[in-house]
Amino acid sequence: MNRRYQIFGCAAILSGLGTAQVYQSDLPVNHPAIRYFQDADNIVSRLAADGVKIDSLPALLVALHINPDSQALVFSKTSFQSTKISPRNPRAIYFNDDVAVGWVPGGNGIEVAAFDPRQGAVFYIFNNGEFKRSEVCLRCHQGPATVGVPGMFVGSVFPNAAGQPHGQGGIITDHRTAFGDRWGGWYVNAKRGEQKDRANSVAPDPAEPEALATEGHQNLTTLAKFFEPAGYLRPVSDIVALMTFEHQTQMMNYFTRLSWESRIGRVEDADVEAAVDYMLFAEEAPLVEPVEGVSSFTKTFPDRGPRDAKGRSLRDFDLQTRLFKYPLSYVIYSPVFDALPDAVRDRVYGRVFEVLSWKDRSEKFARLTVQDRKAILEILRDTKTSLPAYFR
Repeated sequence: MNRRYQIFGCAAILSGLGTAQVYQSDLPVNHPAIRYFQDADNIVSRLAADGVKIDSLPALLVALHINPDSQALVFSKTSFQSTKISPRNPRAIYFNDDVAVGWVPGGNGIEVAAFDPRQGAVFYIFNNGEFKRSEVCLRCHQGPATVGVPGMFVGSVFPNAAGQPHGQGGIITDHRTAFGDRWGGWYVNAKRGEQKDRANSVAPDPAEPEALATEGHQNLTTLAKFFEPAGYLRPVSDIVALMTFEHQTQMMNYFTRLSWESRIGRVEDADVEAAVDYMLFAEEAPLVEPVEGVSSFTKTFPDRGPRDAKGRSLRDFDLQTRLFKYPLSYVIYSPVFDALPDAVRDRVYGRVFEVLSWKDRSEKFARLTVQDRKAILEILRDTKTSLPAYFR
């Protein structure tokens, strides 16, 4: 079903969800088993408690262990700082496995979202050397875009020349979304052949708000004709970093929903299945042509490992026909996954093993070859310490 919904305060209406994403009702943030606004234990809350002195964006990224080569740039007015954002002044996103940072030149503070093992995404504003919890972020960051829990997401809209999104046609994107629907309102540097997308483009004619001027805007190695890149930590907006962030955001949201459901009292079988499907890239939109990034992210991200005895990692990119070489989400190593209640985590492990061991031969996993399943099992056996005994 195609559902349209208002992202309040984000100046965008997103119609429909990422391919195969199903509407989920919001789970209650004030439930006594959740206490979202009362409890937090993540990299940002620990930094704040330690009183670490931070005086700049570079210093903040160092403190959060974020590599600036993860930079992706969004110019649509889809943040609470929308008045500061435009095609001439895009917002920069930086991230790692644990936290994401949003910075706008001339903005009112820096947005920080930390992946909390129990609470999911927790949002802060960093200003004048201090982190403050932000409740306003949930106006955008809890709802259909995030499977009903506080979370992050990547959206794709039809922006006009000022970066204002058209009121219809926006979607949430992840690895399941066709290239042609991705990255409206984003800048993207890449070599990606003739695969069309919405990036680097605006709709110049108000009478045709979904007619993007895309001619000459693909396969760009520089963004200098759109804005002044020297004002940013990196001069590019890397496609591989953005594709990785897309995958990671929704994976974290699925795991957070399972955690919250368990603590509230009931985990839906359909939600376990949805998380496992996503983990195994069951409905990944295939790459028609190879993709090549323009920053060091393609190297530095896999270097973070872990690796098995044969030197393989779930972080290894493919970028020829799919995003990752070994299609099981690296988010399985995250504290968010490890913090799942034991019974829920066991259900997820059980379904993953059924697929990898060929007990589940259903069509939705048909693109996982014998070699894929064998390699993923071997990687997990060498690198995931909490793996159930039957995996071995």
